[in-house]
Amino acid sequence: MDFALKFLLIVTAIFLIVLVLIQRGKGGGLAGAFGGMGGQSAFGTKAGDLFTRITIGIAVFWIVLCIVTIKVLSVTSSEGPLNTARGPQPAAPGATAPASTDRAPAGNQPPAAPAQGK
Repeated sequence: MDFALKFLLIVTAIFLIVLVLIQRGKGGGLAGAFGGMGGQSAFGTKAGDLFTRITIGIAVFWIVLCIVTIKVLSVTSSEGPLNTARGPQPAAPGATAPASTDRAPAGNQPPAAPAQGK
């Protein structure tokens, strides 16, 4: 499923790039650079509105696909930049220090006295 989402994301992004480049803007678009009249004359007078609607729809689909991909990859991936469970987490501000780990040895023996140097 990871591969399918990544593949669909890349194909959608490439299609969106091509669609934006084909559109006729104030500068004539990429279609005008190649000597063509652009997509509007080939598809009628309402083609500009059609391309705009298609572009908006594909852009919204691409954004939703990005969000879904991030959610799926963060759940299924055990390693990677989206995984925040690696390593010890920093203590929250105002948290108390952990309890002392000094404990009496097992049995009836008293704890060893610290060595005193001269």
